[in-house]
Amino acid sequence: MEAHLRLTTAPSPYPTISFGTGSLVRLPGPSITQPNVYTFNRTSYANMHDELAAKDARLYRANGILPMLERNKGVKWGPERWQDWRVGVPRVGERRIVSSSSGSSGGAGAGTTAGGADADASAASDWAQDKGSKGTEGGTVDVVITCEERCWDSVVEDLMGRGAPLNRPVHVFNVDIKDNHEEALVGGRAILELADALNAVASEEREEWVRRNGGAGAAGAAAVGFDEGISGAREGFDERVPDVLAKWQERWPTLPALWTLAWF
Repeated sequence: MEAHLRLTTAPSPYPTISFGTGSLVRLPGPSITQPNVYTFNRTSYANMHDELAAKDARLYRANGILPMLERNKGVKWGPERWQDWRVGVPRVGERRIVSSSSGSSGGAGAGTTAGGADADASAASDWAQDKGSKGTEGGTVDVVITCEERCWDSVVEDLMGRGAPLNRPVHVFNVDIKDNHEEALVGGRAILELADALNAVASEEREEWVRRNGGAGAAGAAAVGFDEGISGAREGFDERVPDVLAKWQERWPTLPALWTLAWF
């Protein structure tokens, strides 16, 4: 979420969507066998914050969970799951606020939704209020950046399983960041720098593509073709990405990176 915040509050902000890849959202609880478990796409960060503050505000402020949720709820409504994202379909509609209890004492991680009328109360919450939502209305992105290798593996595996129905290229990076506040701040800066470098090269290649294919009044169509990733339009950009990543890695040697070209 720190990277999401950095990308969307940069001087030239980026359209950004953020996801998790697990089956459930798990936050530390009073012990390792008692995590707080929530459901993706259904529980807001504000709801999580209020619930944990009511349980033990001192504990969850001391371990950094409440400050993290305070930041997160200012970035977006709540956590979404990558595997549930329908690529190419605009993210519209309502999301429901459902309160979840913490996991069982056995640590299985299965959350249970609270019963009663309050659990059925819905919140009309569209994605337009999330930072970086502008520009994602088409339901696609050009670059995916994960922050843990197992998440990168999950994303790449999921993309392969989808079978590339849009035939649209997407570059998938992993920037390995330790899951703590200090490392997240450093990683957020590094990811923004990588995005800036990729964007600069993409702009150059877009101009070159339009120059070569925009004769006789066809510049607009050529620009749209590049933006939509039609066949061949981004070959120049795709070929330069490894060099961009290599130069970036020289500047950030403590953040091991992975990259692959995949397809939506």
